[in-house]
Amino acid sequence: MMNVRSYFAAALLAAAAVFPAAAQQGLDNPMTRAMMEVYNQELAANPQSYEVYFRRANEYYKFNQYLRALSDVDNAIKYAPATDTEFLYEATFLRAEIYQMLDKHQEALADFTEALRLDPSSFLALYQKANSEYELGRYADAKGDYNRMRAINPRSAEALTGLARVAVKENNLGLAQQYMDDAVKMMPSDSDIFVRRASVRRMLGDNTGAVEDLIMAISIDSNSRAIQELANIGNSDYPAVITGLSGAISQAPDQPMLYYLRGFIAQAHAHYLSAIDDYRKLVDNNMYNYAGIYGALGECYFQLCDYDRALEFVNQAIGMDPANPEYNTTLAGIRRAMGDYRAALKAVDFALSDAPADRSALAEKGRVLYSLERYDEASGIFGELIMDNPEDAMSYMLQAWVVSDGLKQPRNAAPIYKRLLESSAAEAVNASGEHFTSPSTLRGFALLFTGDTEGALRWADDLLRDNNDSDGSLNYLAACLYAQAGDKEKALACVDRALGRGYASLYNWKVNDSARVNVAPLRGDARFDRALESYSYLFK
Repeated sequence: MMNVRSYFAAALLAAAAVFPAAAQQGLDNPMTRAMMEVYNQELAANPQSYEVYFRRANEYYKFNQYLRALSDVDNAIKYAPATDTEFLYEATFLRAEIYQMLDKHQEALADFTEALRLDPSSFLALYQKANSEYELGRYADAKGDYNRMRAINPRSAEALTGLARVAVKENNLGLAQQYMDDAVKMMPSDSDIFVRRASVRRMLGDNTGAVEDLIMAISIDSNSRAIQELANIGNSDYPAVITGLSGAISQAPDQPMLYYLRGFIAQAHAHYLSAIDDYRKLVDNNMYNYAGIYGALGECYFQLCDYDRALEFVNQAIGMDPANPEYNTTLAGIRRAMGDYRAALKAVDFALSDAPADRSALAEKGRVLYSLERYDEASGIFGELIMDNPEDAMSYMLQAWVVSDGLKQPRNAAPIYKRLLESSAAEAVNASGEHFTSPSTLRGFALLFTGDTEGALRWADDLLRDNNDSDGSLNYLAACLYAQAGDKEKALACVDRALGRGYASLYNWKVNDSARVNVAPLRGDARFDRALESYSYLFK
């Protein structure tokens, strides 16, 4: 288990844990499934029902199923009568938002422009049109539209934020700061304005100020977007987030949410002892009694290979919330690590009984089936995960691993790696046209296992060059690649840097052997053992 997280998803989990009543099961929610089935039946009866397509598109959009949402809203627009301009405005606007989420800003701009034609009074369409222009680097056009917004509403925080962002691009940094300070003065009790100023401060390189603003937003009304953004900053500047939260805790030591957030972010960045300290503070001082805390403690102790304590806490979480798939999946991982594969399978099957499409649970079941030497079943599960989300690189790695190492069919694994390379081919250029190497694509491993060792090593080099590794996780990933490629010197250098930055997943260092994304080739090397021993304070 690699424990590489999407920090946007991690932030949503944080929000769900802080506000348990708001936690969602996504498309697996029984009510949602029933509603989607009704939509399917209605469309089977009337394949040109544009209103049903639109309603279903909204559901898919709500649960981040953007390609499905796009297909449905295309049909909604196709079949809608040209005279129903109100409907066409709503559908066109939705399609534009989907394009935004897919980073297709040219298409989004065209649709927002069309939405504004359909409803020239739409302030929101004007705002999103300006945002699309900004994303496309059309700063003069964006500035003009933001000023139009300000003329309509001089107190528009959206307009001031947009103008501030343009000012940054024009290198007018003082004006950018002034715009946002004016916005805060106008609405000092509005948490969203602090979130907006934080975004501009990040553009200005002021992560410390951005963290302060986000903590202020959280203190006003537990702003969930601020929680998300705080986790996002942690992805690139973990020390700034932890320092900011620690400062806030020193000023308000009786606020449980701050301890939770600091613990959660520490956990997401594999700093498990720090996370445990904060979670235990909440539990031992009766500040917060929620199953998620015990589940998180179970995960932390699992990553530290302290399986007895991991079992204690995850079982406590399950006792408080028996149907939660996350806790039962963690239990399965612990049992698998302990070699009790039957118990692991029972736990993960229980997780899937309540959430049959839960990706983490399905991936864990595939790993358990591999351990049980039921390779065909494991391969089938990972294949389904690929079909459900073709952008998830780890699913390709897992299936190729099963085919190559389990079924002993390395030739059949090669096409799987090649599909991964095809799915991530666009990673070399980001939205601004700049080269960027994303760790989430795992391209280097696919290159390595299809025979392009030079390209694989170059990917690892670029990964460390293009990204700021403030928590050690990227050096861990590079260590995996170098180790698998047989370059022990580079791998061990990355091990030292990862440990030096606090990457503390002892499970990944010493146990994880799945998907060929691991440091297994280093185990048994005396230098590797000495490195772990010299940083033993990270684990105990």
